[in-house]
Parts: sequence; C-alpha cells; structure tokens
Amino acid sequence: MSINLIRDKVRNGEYRFSEHAIKRMIKRYIERSEVEEAIMAGEIIEEYPDDKYSPSHLIYGKTKKGRDLHAQVSLPPNVVVVTTYEPDPNEWINCRIRR
Repeated sequence: MSINLIRDKVRNGEYRFSEHAIKRMIKRYIERSEVEEAIMAGEIIEEYPDDKYSPSHLIYGKTKKGRDLHAQVSLPPNVVVVTTYEPDPNEWINCRIRR
C-alpha cells in the first residue's frame, strides 16, 4: 500500500482516530495537527498485513517543529490512526529501525 493513498485520505479528512489513539494522544500531549504533519511528511517503516482488526502500517515522520512521531494507521478504505507516540531512542535506531 502506498503512503500516498493514506496521505490523500488524511488530506481530504477521510480518516479518524481510534479511541485508543485519542487516549494516548492526550496522555502524550500529541496534537491532531502533529499527527497529520507526521503522516504527510512521513514514510512507512513497518507493515502489519495480519494486524488484529485490519492491515496497517507504522509511519515515521517529523512535525513542522521537528518532533519525531510514529503513527500506526490502518489501510484504506477505512483509514484509522490506531495509535501514535514519540519513538523511544532505546527501542529505535534513527526512529526507523527497531533495536
């Protein structure tokens, strides 16, 4: 799946946040606009074709202010931000490769 399809859905407002993602965003002080910025500037770093509810991807991107974010996003036609967080440097190399 191309990140461009996910970006198109986000650009057109054709996506939503899961309840889990909303709770994590509040806890982690992540704004909706930051998630959108990270997706629009980001890249797919992992794919989960057999994910629990539907296939998804992990996207790494930076916000306009330079904040590193990961966003797990389900695939079209139903684009859902499943969760989002700042990658832990103890778990990630350059925010892209798991240690």
